[in-house]
This record gives sequence, C-alpha cells and structure tokens, in this order.
Amino acid sequence: MGAMLAIWRREFRSYFNSPVAYFVITVFLALVGIMFFVPFFAQDRVSMRSFFSLVPFLFVFFAPAITMRLIAEERRSGTLELLITMPVRDVDVILGKYAAALSLLVVALLLTVPYAITISFFGSLDWGPVLGGYLGLLFMGAAFIAIGLMTSSWNENQIVAFIVALFISMLFLMVDRFIVFLPNSLAPWAEYLSFTSHFSNAARGMMDSRDVIFYLSFVLLCLFLAFRSLESRRWR
Repeated sequence: MGAMLAIWRREFRSYFNSPVAYFVITVFLALVGIMFFVPFFAQDRVSMRSFFSLVPFLFVFFAPAITMRLIAEERRSGTLELLITMPVRDVDVILGKYAAALSLLVVALLLTVPYAITISFFGSLDWGPVLGGYLGLLFMGAAFIAIGLMTSSWNENQIVAFIVALFISMLFLMVDRFIVFLPNSLAPWAEYLSFTSHFSNAARGMMDSRDVIFYLSFVLLCLFLAFRSLESRRWR
C-alpha cells in the first residue's frame, strides 16, 4: 500500500508540475461551459440533462489525454526497467498510476459543480438527478481512465496510446447506436456493453447496482490487462 501511495503522489504531483493538468482541465472546463450554457439559455427549464449528455463525449478525449503518458513514457525513457530493481510490485505501479489519473478526473468534475450551482439561481433545480449524474460520470470516467492506462501499457508511443484509447472509448460509448445494424442475437450484448446505456439511469437520479457492477468489472478487467502487459517485460 505504501508503494502504491508513493506512486500516486508522484504521478499526481507531476500533472501539476507541468502544463498538462492546467491545459487539459482548462480546455475541458471551457468546452463544457460553452457547450452547456449556450443551449441552456435557449431552453425553458432549469436542468443539467444537456450537461450529462455532453460530458461523456468530452471524457472520450480527456481520459486518453491524461493517461497516454503514464506507462508509455516510462517505456520510452527506460525508467520502467528501473522499477525491476526497486521494491515495487507491478500491481502497485498500475494502481498508483490509475489512482493519480482518476484523481485528476475527479478534480475536473469537482470544478464543474459551480455550473450546477449557477443554474440553480435561475429556477428550482432537482438535485437528485444532479447527484446521480455526477456519480454516474465518476464511474464512467473511471472506466475511461482504465482504458487509457491499459493502452498506455501496450507500447511506448504516447500518440498511438492516445489514438487507440480514443477509438476503444468511443466504441464502448457509441456501440448501442449500431444496434439497428446488428443481428437480433447480438443486440442485447451491444446494449449491455454500451457505457451510455449504463449511464442513463444515473442521469435520471437512479444508480442501479447492476450498472455499478458493470463499471467496476470493466475497470478491473482493463487494469488486469495493463498488469499483464507490464508484467510481460519480465518475460523478455
């Protein structure tokens, strides 16, 4: 646990010791603000529904951007090999880096809370769906971060890691849109694997335990694959 926390602190601090965190979070908040508030004033009710439909698509870009360097950069610079000689387990590396990226995503989400507070002054805002939506975004974001870490562990090229994570993330976000083109036998699987379908209940203020289990299982699978990829360096 101590090694994992040390890696988490190092990685989380490194985000803010460079322009990465400031740039990514600023762009994220700016896009959310513009794309949420412009249509908000055109509607006749106070709601965060458009916010919760927008953020998952931004996560598709945000998560790969903050995870692409986590292991790929270690591979490129050769520092990953130094971990072999240190009393650090591969699982500590994976969990520490994952926790750091997830912490940055949580910071970005918390910085959007003033948006909800702001629109509450324009009318009666139902906070139930808002809290449920934020909880759903946290679980969905955790899954996107896991995808990004997994693809970062596959190679030493950050750009390749970003593109692959972007593609996989978009696939799981949008797979339910292709149900009409799939055979009836595959349609239920496409709906089950869709992040959007598991997020819809949370956006309405109802977090189903089945959705939580899905996201946690997905995260564990991605982290396991990242662990196996990291462990494979010992076989070479």
